[in-house]
Amino acid sequence: MSIVFGGNVAVGPDAQAAAPAAPPEHLDVLIVGAGISGVGAAWHLTHQRPGTRFAVLESKPTFGGTWVTHTFPGIRSDSDLFTFGYRFKPWRRAAIASADEILHYMGEVIEENGLTPHIRYGHKVLGAQWSSPHKLWHVWVERDGQERFVITCNFLWMCQGYYRHAQGYTPDWPGLGDFQGRVVHPQTWPDDIDLTDKRVVVIGSGATAATLVPAIAGKCRQLTMLQRSPTWFRSGREIDILVGMLRELKIPDEWVHEIARRKVLLEQGRFAQRARTQPDVVRQELLSVVKAHLGPDRQADVDRHFTPRYRPWQQRVAFLPDGDLFKAVAQRRADVVTDEIERFTPGGIQLKSGAHLDADVVITATGFELSALGDIPFAVDGRPLNLADTVTWRGAMFTGVPNLVWVFGYIRASWTLRVDLLGDFVCRLLAHMDQQGASVVVPQLRPQDQGMAMRPWIDPDDFNPGYLMRGMDRMPRQGDHQPWLHGNDYWADKDELPMAALDDGTLQYR
Repeated sequence: MSIVFGGNVAVGPDAQAAAPAAPPEHLDVLIVGAGISGVGAAWHLTHQRPGTRFAVLESKPTFGGTWVTHTFPGIRSDSDLFTFGYRFKPWRRAAIASADEILHYMGEVIEENGLTPHIRYGHKVLGAQWSSPHKLWHVWVERDGQERFVITCNFLWMCQGYYRHAQGYTPDWPGLGDFQGRVVHPQTWPDDIDLTDKRVVVIGSGATAATLVPAIAGKCRQLTMLQRSPTWFRSGREIDILVGMLRELKIPDEWVHEIARRKVLLEQGRFAQRARTQPDVVRQELLSVVKAHLGPDRQADVDRHFTPRYRPWQQRVAFLPDGDLFKAVAQRRADVVTDEIERFTPGGIQLKSGAHLDADVVITATGFELSALGDIPFAVDGRPLNLADTVTWRGAMFTGVPNLVWVFGYIRASWTLRVDLLGDFVCRLLAHMDQQGASVVVPQLRPQDQGMAMRPWIDPDDFNPGYLMRGMDRMPRQGDHQPWLHGNDYWADKDELPMAALDDGTLQYR
């Protein structure tokens, strides 16, 4: 099935073309993805633009996105639910939640707001092409792996996340094929695996490994977390103490949610700022928590296994509720080895230090693959879109790409904060287009923007985890001044985005 329109061959997974037998269904707005972003986008359309004809396309058989894809033991949020939850829906449980609790919460949002009729499960987007003559997106869709058809829409709202759901990232280590045990990636956790009495090595030390290791500690004969370099961790349950007090005082749930949300955001903002301005102080604060959990006789372990080479927040600071990873290490239910892999052997992993880790199961918690716009092939008037050739407009829109917004959440704050801010922005933009009598909006550099310095999507000196660095060449560029910046800073966005100029010449209307 090739995507053909108006004589311009665009994009598509097959080689043969077939014109639609009947006029395609037309929508005002098409949302791609029914994860935390897509469900939030649907809520905003329903409440801020009632009467909008819209649908949410989801390739999976249910909503949830990440929380459906990831099923490994202990899967939980790495952010508190007072900020990861929507601003419009109070969170009534503990701040750090399991995947099941988050899915239940999302299900309530869908049911309470009548979103079910708008969500179409088992609908995979194969490609999309913008047609300037028709001022429409033509979106090629496959339903349940069989029927293929076209939907047209005025506006595309891309809410599919930013990594590939089908597969995670596993390095091509030497000798990997020689290993006689089982290799598992947490993103595709098998239902039939049994770790009882197994020697298990978890490769990685990020948020996934920090969640997985405490969950399986004590179930294995031997458990080792193998890391190339240490990660920064935070620990605590302080917000639960405040929330518990407010609930004991019979404060309404909506107030509790808002108070907790504001407190967390205030503290997160201060912490991120201090990590930039006082990195050595923050470093010692984080290490003091590790020392308190491991004990005074394990300073060497703190130095070797829990003291990163980079400054705090140059990569994500993983959260450990109650310090559960530290407790597993302190109680000798899990070991940490900091070394590099030389090669896999039939019985385990040979390290560059000369040590060998015996293993029956290796879990590669080595991250994921970055996905730009869901890896969906796009075209504008028959020309395939290379997102890396574009410049971003406030991290949400892209030069030369009409009527499209992509939700890319925050690095140092909860993803959903960006969902709510962009929900307001998209609804404001659509209302502005109605007032202008415009059917098309596209970001374009003004004459004074020509020649400005171009930067990568994320400044590697500011934030440089492997998954971003591996995929940076597929991402848009940013400029050196607004609105051509992808600041990824909630504390700036919350003030700037609601007031962002829509008529300063950077958005062209037709």
